[in-house]
Amino acid sequence: MDNLTHTLVASAISQTGFNRKTRFATVTLIAAANLPDLDVIAWTGGTANYLKYHRGITHSILGVMMIGLLAGAAAYWMGRQAAPKKSAPPVHLRWLLLGGLIAAASHLLLDFTNAYGVRPFLPFSGRWYAWDIMFILDPVLLFLLVVGLGLPALLRLISEEVGARKPAYRAGAIFGLSAMALLWGLRDFAHRRVLAMLDSHNYQQEIPRRIGAFPSPANPFAWTGVVETDSVFHVLPANALDQDVDVQQTQVFRKPELSAPLEAALRTRTATIFLDFARFPWSQTTETTSGYAVSLRDLRFISTMSGRRGFVVDVELDKDLKVRSESFRFTAAPRRDDSQRPPEDEDPGNSPAGPAGDLPENRR
Repeated sequence: MDNLTHTLVASAISQTGFNRKTRFATVTLIAAANLPDLDVIAWTGGTANYLKYHRGITHSILGVMMIGLLAGAAAYWMGRQAAPKKSAPPVHLRWLLLGGLIAAASHLLLDFTNAYGVRPFLPFSGRWYAWDIMFILDPVLLFLLVVGLGLPALLRLISEEVGARKPAYRAGAIFGLSAMALLWGLRDFAHRRVLAMLDSHNYQQEIPRRIGAFPSPANPFAWTGVVETDSVFHVLPANALDQDVDVQQTQVFRKPELSAPLEAALRTRTATIFLDFARFPWSQTTETTSGYAVSLRDLRFISTMSGRRGFVVDVELDKDLKVRSESFRFTAAPRRDDSQRPPEDEDPGNSPAGPAGDLPENRR
């Protein structure tokens, strides 16, 4: 999730009672909830390097435990150096350590809810896990948290003017966290319903091998379904409020044959990193005047609603299959050639049509 969401959740957790137990509770929880994203420093080594190390050891169970304890211990040390404050509770090590652990764990839980996922068992296992129910920046969740934390603050300002009793922040924090849990429950229900609808169909006379459903930013009932069969991937819109999905709306991505240019591209460092992360990898190979252009995508990040192409790896090869360039992008605008026609209508010249062959995939 985005860091604003992590910060609001940490603030809400603090307002439920931690801020009454110890001084520096809120700053400790906010720090612990955001420190796992220090792996952003990997961006200095390029986007592929960032993909390799982002949500790595700092997003593991071991990592968040260390971060939580360090945040709590550091806050306790700073609190011991600060002058006492009559209106604030004393610095309490146990509550700071507990708050740091809970806030750091909340970061791991929030990141687990979206399609990007986490690797919680590093360094022992690099397997990715994802709940797939939340968009990475969810406006509905942000709205609920802002209302829960902001409304009591506004009411307190009004109360000061009229001389009425000031409302407590705790009730708003509990509302925000409870609303988040209810939103998770609603999205999980919608997610399971969409998966069941996707799995109930054959696609061009083929049964599904794997299915996935990925959320839209605002509507908890609107999803993008991805269905893998033996020969193709199908990407189609789905709504949990509908009776069924319309398989006629599917966007078809035919699996490529494993050609020499594709094999050369898959051996590059960027492609290797990407395939370790990708869940529904699909490739397209095009012959150019100077060689070959190979594009790799993870279909779970393609949107049928916005035309977003999602995560993309581009590899350029010369005629001798030597790598001229390799790059990775997190987002890319839609291109005219991205919408693949049904397999029987495809042009065999530059399309990936051919005998079905599986790209390496990250099974989870």
